Amino acid sequence: MNLHTRTLLNRRLVSQRQWCDYVFMSDDRTDDFGVIAWHEDGRWTLSEIEETRDLGHLMDQLKAQRTNGGAIALVAIDENFFIVLRSLGAKMQMMISDATCALEYDIAAEIIEILDLPFPEEDDEPEPGGDVDLLNDLGMSAMELEALCDDPELFPDEQLDAIASKLGFGN
Repeated sequence: MNLHTRTLLNRRLVSQRQWCDYVFMSDDRTDDFGVIAWHEDGRWTLSEIEETRDLGHLMDQLKAQRTNGGAIALVAIDENFFIVLRSLGAKMQMMISDATCALEYDIAAEIIEILDLPFPEEDDEPEPGGDVDLLNDLGMSAMELEALCDDPELFPDEQLDAIASKLGFGN
């Protein structure tokens, strides 16, 4: 791990937000939100994520949902990028909508490191990284997910809304 990556991983953001109906409203103007979804008894169940920038906490919450179809975390960070995590048995899959966000955000740098992706350079073009096919068996192809990531007109919350709608639990 290089010094830049270590510095990013050691820096921690302290403020976290509460959300209601998937929208954050806070005085510090940070636009994070997150939800965990799992399919059980023929319907989707949702739970809020309070600590959106703690990857270990996100992974623990996913693993705690013991269902046949696994659990999915959808997390939007600021107005810059989103991440999708999926726990299916002992397997953990992750993707990030813009890998270059690892230059500015700890959680993005952690995902890049865990997925063993090359750390982005300042002049790299934004592109998704990780397991972009992680929702394929649920009806959203890697091509559809990449197209959402590449749409400059959509904010991360709108991208996640499109994913949730495609999977059958969004609004």
